[in-house]
Amino acid sequence: MNRSILRLAIPNIISNITVPLLGLVDMILMGHLESVVYIGAIGLGGTIFSVLYSFFSFLRAGTTGFTSQAYGADNHTEISYSLYRSLSIAFVATFIVLTMQQPVEWLSMKLLNGSEEVLRYTADYYRIRIWAAPAVLCLYAFNGWFIGMQNTTIPMVIAILTNIANIALSILFVNVFNMNVDGVALGTAVAQYCGLATAVAFMFGKYKDYLVTINRKVLLQAEMIRRFFKVNADFMIRSILLILTIAFFNNQSARLGSNILAVNMILMQFFYIFSYFSDGFAYAGEALVGKFTGARQLSELKKVVRLLLIWGFALSLPFTLLYRAFPDVFIRLISNQADLLWQARPYHIYLLLIPVITFAAFIWDGIYIGATASKAIRNTMLVASLLVFLPAWRLLMPIYGNHGLWIAFLLFMLARGTSLSLMARKAIFRPIAA
Repeated sequence: MNRSILRLAIPNIISNITVPLLGLVDMILMGHLESVVYIGAIGLGGTIFSVLYSFFSFLRAGTTGFTSQAYGADNHTEISYSLYRSLSIAFVATFIVLTMQQPVEWLSMKLLNGSEEVLRYTADYYRIRIWAAPAVLCLYAFNGWFIGMQNTTIPMVIAILTNIANIALSILFVNVFNMNVDGVALGTAVAQYCGLATAVAFMFGKYKDYLVTINRKVLLQAEMIRRFFKVNADFMIRSILLILTIAFFNNQSARLGSNILAVNMILMQFFYIFSYFSDGFAYAGEALVGKFTGARQLSELKKVVRLLLIWGFALSLPFTLLYRAFPDVFIRLISNQADLLWQARPYHIYLLLIPVITFAAFIWDGIYIGATASKAIRNTMLVASLLVFLPAWRLLMPIYGNHGLWIAFLLFMLARGTSLSLMARKAIFRPIAA
């Protein structure tokens, strides 16, 4: 079981590590141009797409859950149709995104804070990168399907090839063809289609025997469509609440001044870095929990859940030790400004708490997604964000300032992990035992 977990987790961790590397290269390319506005533009442009695509991230999570359960039940027909339905939704979502691109641009420019020049370049970035939406949304479906098929190596290869292509194309467009943010956006868009082509090649090369001829009646079967949308709607609500909570944290940081905002954005990178590693085990949980749920193997399900939580806790310990031993070193990697280094020191305590407090929420997320326990994951997120984070922020921030904001955020993550733990017997294990 441990070998199965690591076989699935390690490729996901490698895939996740390529994400910040790509962002770093884009920042370096823009940072060596004549104006700093380009850095702000790709930062704001990236924010637009993070929020936009969060509405459709359920395509990956939901597809993983349905596919892994069909795989566990050895239902070849449903394995195929879990992909077909997800791709159908991706096509509809693509139509919506491309049709609404101008209203989204208008709203984004109204909500984002930036100079006129920065926003102009942000719009240039957006107008090019938005045409990658078909590839991005279809890749959500393909990657979710591959993970559900107990294969995380293919998504890793796709991520690595996509990001290598992205970096190479961005360097080509910026340094050779003398483009700026439009070069980075075009590099990203073309690379996403390279990733989609790779996914299609893997599907026909490795899983051709699983693909059945599409029957429209089966594809549009009312009960399966209703279940697909019900589960994915809950996953979408969960994702939106998570992103809105983080966005609210960032906005409240800005209220405390530019320096505190910079400090908090730097410290949040420690949260993201740990999440990249934890999500590797969470994705392994999606695949294995879905498999044992579909096969109705309760003892194996309990065993993998226990081991996943042990791995999550074990992973949190070295991160806590590293954050404790070298906080200034890590902060210097992100910023060399001495005043920010000094101002961050009162908040080092939260670096120590991030791994041990957040690992349970990350691991349980993967477990619930694999079991398609969408109602429970939605409800626990509602509790954590609306009944824990917001009241804690309202009570603590006026008294303790930035310390109160960090405590509220960590209580939010603790509430997620705790509530998911308490709901597991009813949401994860009881349906299999019944």
